[in-house]
Amino acid sequence: MERAPGWRVGTLSGIPIYLGRSWVLVAVLMIALFGPTVERTLPGLGAWSYAVAFAFVVLLLVSVLVHEAAHALVAQGVGFGVSRIVADFWGGHTAHDGAGGTPARSAAVAVVGPLANGVLALLGWWAMGVLDTTGVPLLLAYAFTWANSFVAVFNLVPGLPLDGGFLLESLVWGVTGNRHLGTMVAGWSGRLVVVLVAVVLLVPPLLNGDRVPWTRVAWVALIGVFLWQGASQAIRLGRQGMRASRRTLAETAHRPGVVAADALLHTVPWAEHPLWVVVDGEGRPDGLVDPPALQQVPREAWPSTPAAAVAVRLPAGWAVPLPPQTRLDAVIEVMRRSGSGVVALLDEQGRPWGVVSTHDVTGSRS
Repeated sequence: MERAPGWRVGTLSGIPIYLGRSWVLVAVLMIALFGPTVERTLPGLGAWSYAVAFAFVVLLLVSVLVHEAAHALVAQGVGFGVSRIVADFWGGHTAHDGAGGTPARSAAVAVVGPLANGVLALLGWWAMGVLDTTGVPLLLAYAFTWANSFVAVFNLVPGLPLDGGFLLESLVWGVTGNRHLGTMVAGWSGRLVVVLVAVVLLVPPLLNGDRVPWTRVAWVALIGVFLWQGASQAIRLGRQGMRASRRTLAETAHRPGVVAADALLHTVPWAEHPLWVVVDGEGRPDGLVDPPALQQVPREAWPSTPAAAVAVRLPAGWAVPLPPQTRLDAVIEVMRRSGSGVVALLDEQGRPWGVVSTHDVTGSRS
């Protein structure tokens, strides 16, 4: 079965919300870094400084979830299928299929995240004005305001994988009519952002003969790796999309067999299709079976083993309604948003008619 992206902590408009396992590391790091700052600012707290740091981590988590909830609700509102919200090491992400996207819809989904942080920053600023001039509440309000202001502004920087990068992608897409060109432009812009961040934060102290704090180097390296990887992936996807836009799904998709989840293995003619889509009792795709993988099941067990037992579960959003004449590049956005390397293609009745994998998109299909 598909492994959950973390601990499920709630639901929003039918969308599951997860706390990623990597968030524990974020919490530990933030407490370790913010705790000494609290102790210096409010020396009377002693060890309680770390409890205040934990409270800030909780407020930070709320900020991340509000940011992602804004993305999710707008994506749902413009007709995208949203499969999950996850708070993780890199902040968070919202998985949606993006099917039927337009520049305006994509831009709307991208911009609301930073706007949500801007609203939270204003709330924090208001709270600072009504609280006492000293004490823990004021410190937390200040940290909350600063963090949300930074996230709002930094996320609007025009380079993927930041929200500003999606805005730049939408702008180029809207002007040229070519989304993949927009993705590549925003990806290269993201790489430029990494270089500029490193230059601005590391070079001036070196030119002045000062030592650069190791914490600054560590944060620049951490953020730089995250941004560079996301930008590089965007460039790669853009190039793949340019190539894929010259092909249709009809020319590329594998024609799968369809098998009920409760069908016993010995009753299915596995050799007739290269792949099989397993469907649940309502006919919805529930997983995928690669016939060679059946060799791992002893033949004597086939009469008692249902297809569901050998199916690979894929992330929510892996099955989308797309007709055969659709250009192949349409599935790239589905893969990017759902996190799945395989997409099941459904007809108007919701029945699987094709399967496309990343190998088919990249041209390395065997």
